[in-house]
Amino acid sequence: MSVPATAAATPSPWLGRIMAILRLGLGWIFLWAFLDKLLGLGFATAPDKSWLAGGSPTAGFLQFAATGPLAPVYQGLAGSMAVDVLFMGGLLFLGSALILGIARKPAALIGGLLMLLMYSALLLPKNNPLLDDHIIYLLVLAVLGLWPDRTWSLEGRWAGTRIVKRFPFLE
Repeated sequence: MSVPATAAATPSPWLGRIMAILRLGLGWIFLWAFLDKLLGLGFATAPDKSWLAGGSPTAGFLQFAATGPLAPVYQGLAGSMAVDVLFMGGLLFLGSALILGIARKPAALIGGLLMLLMYSALLLPKNNPLLDDHIIYLLVLAVLGLWPDRTWSLEGRWAGTRIVKRFPFLE
């Protein structure tokens, strides 16, 4: 039995809610990483290693976790203030944009780039030679960037701002 084309093209209201939960959950993952690295909440970052305490949010990962053919490149970037600012700014932007439901296209692009860079720092991943959580996050960000649903978000208001009307890629 086939499904009529109109029924297949109309998503369930539950799909919008599931996508919103996915967006909010992923946003919280990025925002939490920002807060933990900034404040040293004691989960992934000890208080004395926090960014506010003078620690580098990227040095440990880049110095000790980077593997594979690109490891020397990433190790050379460890502790760089510019890299720290870009990384922390990216985490804050991603977390905020996803939680608020705004700037989904730039968030998908920036998040996808961040995930691709983190994946390339770990070539080849230890647990699976091709696929790891960074690639899955990249794919989820791509779906969220293309998903036009406004469930539990400020996207409608964001889309109506002058800057988004002038530069639609900021939607």
